[in-house]
Amino acid sequence: MTATNPQPPPKPRSLGRRSRWLIAAVLVVVVTGGAIASCAPFGGRATGARLERMRRSPQWQGSHFENPQPIVNDTWAAIVSLFKRDPNVVPKSPPSTVSVDPARFAKPPPSGLRVTWLGHSTILLEIDGHRFLTDPVWSDRAGPVHFSGPKRWFPPLIALKDLPPLDAVVLSHDHYDHLDYATIVALKDRSLTFVAPLGVGAHLERWGIAANRIVELDWWDSHPFGDLTLWAVPARHASGRVLFLDDGAKLWAGYAFLGARHRVYYSGDTGLSPALRTIGERFGPFDLTMIEIGQYDQAWPDWHLGPEQAVEAHRRVRGAVMLPVHWGLFALASHGWTEPIERALKAARDAGAVVISPRPGQSVEPTVERPQERWWPSLPWRTAAEYPIVADHGD
Repeated sequence: MTATNPQPPPKPRSLGRRSRWLIAAVLVVVVTGGAIASCAPFGGRATGARLERMRRSPQWQGSHFENPQPIVNDTWAAIVSLFKRDPNVVPKSPPSTVSVDPARFAKPPPSGLRVTWLGHSTILLEIDGHRFLTDPVWSDRAGPVHFSGPKRWFPPLIALKDLPPLDAVVLSHDHYDHLDYATIVALKDRSLTFVAPLGVGAHLERWGIAANRIVELDWWDSHPFGDLTLWAVPARHASGRVLFLDDGAKLWAGYAFLGARHRVYYSGDTGLSPALRTIGERFGPFDLTMIEIGQYDQAWPDWHLGPEQAVEAHRRVRGAVMLPVHWGLFALASHGWTEPIERALKAARDAGAVVISPRPGQSVEPTVERPQERWWPSLPWRTAAEYPIVADHGD
């Protein structure tokens, strides 16, 4: 029998500097998260009957909501991208905008459908005698405090007090660039309804909105506004206002506005998914789609569509005219600020789709006018071939 020399046990590997830094950052967030979560802008926690209803949702998985298709992330690549920002990630001077005269809304649109994009995902939609405001953000920054977070590139184009009467504020999810504490508080005493995905009502109630003015919807739930029906539809995204502590604690959604004469789709934030075809089959064709095109990165391709996949989403839901949103106000990714609209217009030309590009604050009746004014500067931008955004499990 041949003897063998025993091998010494391997030495434990020490953590690299990057790993130690990340663990330390996570510990700081976790330790301090409980304390800061008690501050009002972070919102409220779902309890009682609200939580029980959330648990009955097909989207609820154990302790939080999940997407049917998993979201894939490359964490380190995402961190690296923060240090490789395009030199034109923010405008050198404020973008061209149109001040909104409140008198504009004194008469309903002759066509029955009018849309006013106010920047990012804030949209004033007038459809068949009804008015809705999506994801309103009037604050200077998208975040829980007034001194930090992405800063808006131009001031609000209409004062909150000058907004016309609204049927409802429609909220897609609880991220700070869509659910703004100060704006909601400023609107809470107006006579209107707040529509949101499951669980988001906990934030609204904490901020002073009466429970009887909050409508919470699961995917494929609806709520009537007279002869118009508002449907919550699937989106592929996430939620959370305190990092690591409430990820997925509230649902996210898009919406279909089905009026007496017109139909409009709003994507909210979403990655490409098979559900878009189902939305088109059930509720299309749409006279107008309002679809997010900006704030994307190859490290997290499932969180947002990106320009080319936005045009594909427009096709899947059977849209006639597409209004690009989720760009032009905040820098939430590392791409140049004009890249999303340049790529979206190129993708639309290639696909034979109609994409309009009104200036922020400009009102458009998309069934009778289709503006494609180039109001942004000509800046270098990466093409889809140079920097493709391709979702995992998009089909």
